[in-house]
Amino acid sequence: MATVPQEAINELQALMDRVDEPLMRTFENIHQGYLKETLVRFLKAREGNVAKAHKMLLDCLKWRVQNEIDIILSKPIIPDDLYRAVRDSQFIGLSGYSKEGLPVYAIGVGLSTFDKASVHYYVQSHIQINEYRDRVILPSASKRYGRPITTCLKVLDMSGLRLSALSQIKLLTIISTVDDLNYPEKTNTYYIVNAPYVFSACWKVVKPLLQERTRKKVQVLPGCGRDDLLKIMDYSSLPHFCKGEGSGSGRHTSYGPENCYSLDHPFHQQLYSYIKEQSQRRQPIQPIKQGSFHVALPEAAAEGTEIAKTIESELQKFDNGSGMPDSLDGLKINGE
Repeated sequence: MATVPQEAINELQALMDRVDEPLMRTFENIHQGYLKETLVRFLKAREGNVAKAHKMLLDCLKWRVQNEIDIILSKPIIPDDLYRAVRDSQFIGLSGYSKEGLPVYAIGVGLSTFDKASVHYYVQSHIQINEYRDRVILPSASKRYGRPITTCLKVLDMSGLRLSALSQIKLLTIISTVDDLNYPEKTNTYYIVNAPYVFSACWKVVKPLLQERTRKKVQVLPGCGRDDLLKIMDYSSLPHFCKGEGSGSGRHTSYGPENCYSLDHPFHQQLYSYIKEQSQRRQPIQPIKQGSFHVALPEAAAEGTEIAKTIESELQKFDNGSGMPDSLDGLKINGE
């Protein structure tokens, strides 16, 4: 739904005003002073139904309290070599900001292998990036631009997407479910770039399964998407894999400090330093303990399960050779 009636916002706010500690404390960590925008996000996620949005929000607050999400930014992944291994296999980074001030996150869907650590470390890392976005990046952007900025843009790089992605579907479904249930409507638009044929085939069967509001957010751009993305952001904010003339990006490239996936990129340096500082504030004397911060892994919703099974089925067609077209001549990926 494009707009949420003020009456629905007022009704949901009245319900949330009755929430007691510690749920109210974690709710404040969610909205960061932008209460209306937060209520609107949950209402949109439940098609404007106040009762369903209220339940979703309460479930989210309980999840945060039960899993101590409020202190997850004080739980560094250590030792440093382990964190670097996570970063080298879970490609995500902040490349800059759009002309409207929205943070631009780059995600290497095709090149992420998720094979250097346990599932819990990847989930922990993902949630930490979410929380850092919501508690540090977005509030800072709001102050800089003088207006509430509560969403971001995501550029999804499909370079390197192969049949091996089949083994990552379970983890990706877990991460997607965490976002759907606890960080709804945080992404304004998803831009798909460097899409190979295997993505095009999967997208055609997955697209009808998505909710309409999600489908409208997805734009599949030709090639590396540079020309289209330059309409909404400056060149300096383009992800490194969108700055070339053609398509594709290697895992180990010569982009150097521009590679926003790298642990050496300023975003990741600032994020990791922030987490270590928060840890020292909470435990200034005790040494930081090694071990992942275990978060209860959610069960995928019916929609997510169906999508995962559909992707798995489509990829298996490629695996046995029945999914490949007779010819790739004239194939065009344009997002329809």
